[in-house]
Amino acid sequence: MPKFTAFRGLLPPVELCDRVSAVPYDVVNTEEAAALADGNLYSFLHVSRPEIDLEPGIDLHDERVYAQARKAFRHLCEIAPLKLDEERHLYIYRQQMGSHVQTGVVGAASAEDYRKGIIKKHEKTRQDKEDDRTRHVMELRSHTGPAFFTYKDTPEIDDFVADRAKAPALFDFTAPDGIRHTLWRLSCEDSAKLEKMYEKLPAFYIADGHHRSAAAARTAAECAPKNPRHNGTEDYNFFLAVAFPAGQLAILSYNRVVKTLKGRTPEAFKTALEEKFTVTPAVDGRAEKPGTFKMYLDHAWYLLTPKFSTASLDVISRLDVSVLQDNVLAPLLGIADPRTSKDIDFVGGIRGTAELEKRVNSGECKVAFSMYPTSVQQLMDIADAGEIMPPKSTWFEPKLRDGLVSHNF
Repeated sequence: MPKFTAFRGLLPPVELCDRVSAVPYDVVNTEEAAALADGNLYSFLHVSRPEIDLEPGIDLHDERVYAQARKAFRHLCEIAPLKLDEERHLYIYRQQMGSHVQTGVVGAASAEDYRKGIIKKHEKTRQDKEDDRTRHVMELRSHTGPAFFTYKDTPEIDDFVADRAKAPALFDFTAPDGIRHTLWRLSCEDSAKLEKMYEKLPAFYIADGHHRSAAAARTAAECAPKNPRHNGTEDYNFFLAVAFPAGQLAILSYNRVVKTLKGRTPEAFKTALEEKFTVTPAVDGRAEKPGTFKMYLDHAWYLLTPKFSTASLDVISRLDVSVLQDNVLAPLLGIADPRTSKDIDFVGGIRGTAELEKRVNSGECKVAFSMYPTSVQQLMDIADAGEIMPPKSTWFEPKLRDGLVSHNF
């Protein structure tokens, strides 16, 4: 049974919550982070992307970057100031993006549960990214970027959370990207009740934040031997997460752009595709149903419909991203491993199909593929089977904000 516990949250003052909170470190590059933080001394991007306050071009893994993160965090704690709650709480966190609303709970997840597979994953992690997150967390002695969990819909939890979210909120603001963020602090009594409800769940599933979760487990393993009185209850054994019911989540497509046709003309590439796909002109780039793809090639959109059935394939192979990889990207475009190939890039669905057109029309890429989103049920089925999804299979929106609640240890 998973542990999801109350903790002493580190929070900004109400009047600065919108200025402190920031997009996650891994959805912006250095230039984008610098632009977002420009003129805002309180932006959490000074902590999560500390290179923006160092000399241009510095190696992101340079010792000075981590030292700057620690310095910026301490400075922000002083000038905002960020304050620790005196008691342990769970927090309700609601996000609204247009008409889409999702309401989750901020809590402390167990590193032991991650190691035991009670917190289930569906992606592989990269060593360099794990190293970076572990170092960042250890320098700050704080988990500042929450992992994004989901769980199978549980009416008891959902009803309890919905009822408590009728109270006045602690934070309520709309970020510059138009997404509304609302936070409630649960009483100690209600936090304890909700903890008991989470203990009845069979598992949590990582929706987004595999590297954060892996880094948290490494942090716990690194801290434990240094504490002669270690008993497993220390704060370093837990990490920041937000858990949302599966039925409220929205997964967007994760599209592909490819820089080569392997020497083929656009017409020759279409001919090669027709061995396994029906290729027909399309009005736009929106993938309309599972099992089909849209392709942007030579200033035109096409619908690709497989001529073969995927019904007999295993749970991984019948994913749309796998069908595209196994029947187009690898055999026709030479992309054997999309994790390492320099010929492919990935575009989150939030950017729309216009971004795909732009990348191809500019000449940077030769062809783009618009995907239908993977479902939350597929994600959970794969995690339950102990399997790993192909890279870049899911794009969740809206993104969680850094800096609203942090978990110190």
